Amino acid sequence: MSLEKYNSKRNFSDTPEPSGKKAIDKGKLTFVVQRHHASHLHYDFRLELGGALKSWAVPKGPSLNPKDKRLAMMVEDHPISYAGFEGDIPAGNYGAGHVDVWDHGTYEPIDEDGGVITAKQFSQHLHAGSIKFRMHGKHLKGDFALVNMKKDEKTWLLIKHHDKYATEEPYNSEDYAKKSSLAYTAGRNKDKVVKKK
Repeated sequence: MSLEKYNSKRNFSDTPEPSGKKAIDKGKLTFVVQRHHASHLHYDFRLELGGALKSWAVPKGPSLNPKDKRLAMMVEDHPISYAGFEGDIPAGNYGAGHVDVWDHGTYEPIDEDGGVITAKQFSQHLHAGSIKFRMHGKHLKGDFALVNMKKDEKTWLLIKHHDKYATEEPYNSEDYAKKSSLAYTAGRNKDKVVKKK
């Protein structure tokens, strides 16, 4: 996995984002979900693997309802240090907007039967276009899957498995966003209304 694409898209003298450096996997694998209000609001879903964060942009955010098959667009790998990033990416920069950590924790790669597998096996499953994992976060708990749509390598679906953490109720990630995130969004929406007038 390379972070060249990540680095090439950013001017680190003008953005507070961390520069891309690979890290060594230590112990449990981490995940982070970041609420990113750029030109469009979306959630960045990131799984640590091979010294970097495999990353997907999820427009509607994750869901604990198995009926919700959330579109997830694979993007460039991000450095492990990005997992703690929050703040504003200045206008004129790639991904300009506000970033907050929505959820974070650890995860375990699993197979079809729910057994824990190695990172190497998980990488093979990722290459094949279907991964399953068990999440231990504040909001996201239990088993999930990311499945490639085969239209192209970037188009995936994020799906919650049926388990004790799943819900049949409608699930909206925005209901669990930080107040500062919602305030930023409200301000952006207010600016759009003013500009339209």
